[in-house]
Amino acid sequence: MKKKVTLKQIAKELDVSISTVSKSLKDSPEISEDTRQKIQAFAKLYNYRPNNIALSLKNRRTKTIGIIIPEIVHHFFTTVISGIEQVANENGYSVIICLSNDSFDKEVINMDMLANGSIDGFIISLSKETQFKADFHHLTEAINQGMPVVMFDRVTNEVLCDKVIIDDKLAAYEAVQSLINSGMKKIALVTTVDYVSVGKLRTDGYIKALLDNELPFDESLIIKIEDIDNCEDKIRELIEDKAIDAVLAVNELFAVTIIKMAHKLGLKVPEDLSVIAFTDGIISQYSTPTITTVSQNGIKMGQKAAKMLIDRVEMEDDDDEEHEEHYKTEVIETYLIERESTR
Repeated sequence: MKKKVTLKQIAKELDVSISTVSKSLKDSPEISEDTRQKIQAFAKLYNYRPNNIALSLKNRRTKTIGIIIPEIVHHFFTTVISGIEQVANENGYSVIICLSNDSFDKEVINMDMLANGSIDGFIISLSKETQFKADFHHLTEAINQGMPVVMFDRVTNEVLCDKVIIDDKLAAYEAVQSLINSGMKKIALVTTVDYVSVGKLRTDGYIKALLDNELPFDESLIIKIEDIDNCEDKIRELIEDKAIDAVLAVNELFAVTIIKMAHKLGLKVPEDLSVIAFTDGIISQYSTPTITTVSQNGIKMGQKAAKMLIDRVEMEDDDDEEHEEHYKTEVIETYLIERESTR
């Protein structure tokens, strides 16, 4: 049995546009007879059949966007959803939100469920398990079959699609630099495991800031946490044993746990310990003390992701242009919001 190919693969093999392949297979008079015959022969040889997803996208737009996020507990993801909904509603689209709960299997199931004609495209932030497995077949298959996909925040270079991110490395660098500028010299990092892309990039930024300022890099000051529910012992050990004077936390839940543990150990924030967190959420604004944060501008990220997806969906309806290869990565700016947890 010959391997089935996609429109994109036929176009690449024969060095023509996807639009030309599509029109040739429909016997369009716009395409020369020689080109039509060549493309039709190649498609027959490799067992090409029109894809059900692609057909549903062409024949029945739903005006609905599918959103898959790892978790709802972090304020960042709720702000991204708000941004997506705002732009979607302005353009006559509705949204369906699914949680992967950081599970690869649930992420795949959600995509399969929604890709049956329920939606026009996906906006997705990858689960921890997907990044750990480095298995992105469900995404590449959807894209190859004509389903537009936009990734945000947790992304991978292994999949070619539109993406919206912040410069996590630069944001962490600037946060650590602000601590150094305030006189901090022994700065710890509480982060996620390395296979989560944003955690790895923020770790890189933390290390670079220390080295650029000729401060010693001590790997024992980096605490990698996989489960927020079981992190207190690691944080207690860090604060008790390492005599640190500042911490960068990659999310505000870690930051609150750090402040809580510091109080238990008789330390004052920020007099004895300065704390900066990523994500400017409700927790950071109303904790005691309030927390200095790196704002990831989740609403703007969501707005940009929705606009990119809607543009992609509506361009797919235009058979006269080839758009699939012109993917963009948009970088959303970050800034530091100074509050009571830093000097």
